[in-house]
Amino acid sequence: MTQNNYQGALQQPIGSGFNATSTSNEVIKGIDLTGKIAIVTGGHTGIGLETTKTLAGAGATVIVIARDVEKAKRNLENLKNVELEAMDLMDSASIDAFCTKFLASNRPLHLLINNAGIMWVPLRRDVRGYESQLVTNYLSQFQLTAKLWPALKKANGARVINVSSFGHQMAPFNFEDPNFNHREYQTLEGYGQSKTATNLFAVELDHRGKPFNIRAYSLHPGSVIGTDLGREEPIELFKELGTHDANGELKPEVAATLKTIPQGAATTIWCATSPALNNIGGVYCENADIAELDTGKIDHQYDKPETLRGVQPYSVDQENAQRLWALSETLLGFQFLAN
Repeated sequence: MTQNNYQGALQQPIGSGFNATSTSNEVIKGIDLTGKIAIVTGGHTGIGLETTKTLAGAGATVIVIARDVEKAKRNLENLKNVELEAMDLMDSASIDAFCTKFLASNRPLHLLINNAGIMWVPLRRDVRGYESQLVTNYLSQFQLTAKLWPALKKANGARVINVSSFGHQMAPFNFEDPNFNHREYQTLEGYGQSKTATNLFAVELDHRGKPFNIRAYSLHPGSVIGTDLGREEPIELFKELGTHDANGELKPEVAATLKTIPQGAATTIWCATSPALNNIGGVYCENADIAELDTGKIDHQYDKPETLRGVQPYSVDQENAQRLWALSETLLGFQFLAN
C-alpha cells in the first residue's frame, strides 16, 4: 500500500457519500468528539466560525485563535465548549507566546485547524520583510504546527487540517523569489503560491508525522458566499474573472452555484473527523472527499465554480515538498525536526 501522497499517489476520490452540497452538520453526524481538544485559527468568522460551532457541538473543546479579540467575543457569545485566545499570524512572537501558554497547560491537541487566511491584498510585509499572504496563509501554519508538535504527539491520534484553496492553481511556489523582492507583485500570484505551499506542507507533514499517529490534510472549501475573504479585492478583478457584471453585482447564475457557509465548512469537518481517512493522509480534499489529480483535462472557468476542482501535480510533488520544508526552516530560523 502506498505510504504517502508524493506525486499525488493517493489523489483519487474514495466515494465518501458526501458531495458539494453536503453541510458540516451532515458530515459530523454520528461522530462524538467528547474529550477532544481542537484549535481553530480564525475560528470566529466565516467557515472558521462554522467549523468551531460544529466541532464544539459534537463535544470537542475548541480553542479559537483570533487577532481581533473583541470581534471574536461577539461572534462566539453563548457558545459552549469554546475558549478564546489572542494571536496575530503576522507576528512570529505572538505565535510563540500562544504556543508556550498552550503547552504549559499539558493538554493534548487532537485537532489543529489552520483555517485563517487572506486574499487579494496589496503588497504588505511583516517586520522581517516577508510578504503578507505567504506569512498568514503558510509560514504561520508551519510555525504554529511545529511549536505545538509536543501536544499533537501527546494526543496519540491527531490531525492537522490546512485550509487551502483552488487558488493554488494560480501559481506554483516560487523558490527563487517567494517574497517578491525581485519581481513585480501580483496579488493572485502571491495567493496562489501561498496555497500551493499549504498543500505541499500537508504532504510532507503527513509523511513525517505518521510515525507519531499525526496525519495531515489540505483542502479546498469551495467557492463560498458570505465570507470576508474578498473584502479587499478591487471590483474590477471580480469583473475580469467573470463573476460580476458591469455594475459590480454578482451574477445570479454565479450566485446560484456558490456554497453556503455550512457547505463550505463541510470538507474541513470531513478531513478532521472522518473514519474513512484513518489510514490515508497527505491528500488534498474537496467536496468532502479526496480530490482528483488535475492532469489538464478539467476546463476551469471562474464564473462556473463547479469547474474549480482538482489539485495541481506541482503542489503534491515530493521534491517541492521537501525543498519547501527546508526553506521554511531557513525563513523562520528554527528546525522542525518532527521527532
